[in-house]
Amino acid sequence: MTTPANTPPATTGVALPPGAGRRIVGGGLDATVKVGSDREPFASTFEVVVPPGYDVGAHVHHHGEEVFYVLQGRLDVLAFEPVDRSMPDWHEWESADGQRYLSGGPGAFLHVPPGVPHAFANTSGATTRVFFQSSVPGGHDNYFDELAEVLRAGAGHPDPAAVTDLRRRYDIEQLTSLRAPG
Repeated sequence: MTTPANTPPATTGVALPPGAGRRIVGGGLDATVKVGSDREPFASTFEVVVPPGYDVGAHVHHHGEEVFYVLQGRLDVLAFEPVDRSMPDWHEWESADGQRYLSGGPGAFLHVPPGVPHAFANTSGATTRVFFQSSVPGGHDNYFDELAEVLRAGAGHPDPAAVTDLRRRYDIEQLTSLRAPG
């Protein structure tokens, strides 16, 4: 990953107390940036609060990878190439070898290599907290800032064209719809 213009090389690490970091909130998105694109990281690092009803929608990053680790609550997760990408609900997807999505609680882990379709959703009635890292080009903190604006503007029903445009600029091919609680 290249260093953003005018960003000096990091000369110290990052040590933060619980709850510290830059918070990005809007339209169901609640992420606290722990390490962002301002520090030339190998990956942007976050603590993300996923509210009940939030579904990021299945998507693909062609040049970056991601890691998710459930800290609290439950999350439905998927990371495989489905037999049929055209099915509108990724919960119905199945891989060629019969794999389906996983619903996991604390300790559930997901690694997504570049080019692999993936998704997550909170279908429970309680808030979920997730440790999340993304090496997607452009800095995922910048993406989250812009996504929060799109979600706020849509009041829980984001404009599909705005989401598609945003994701295209951040190497994200959207396969199924994003749904935010509203």
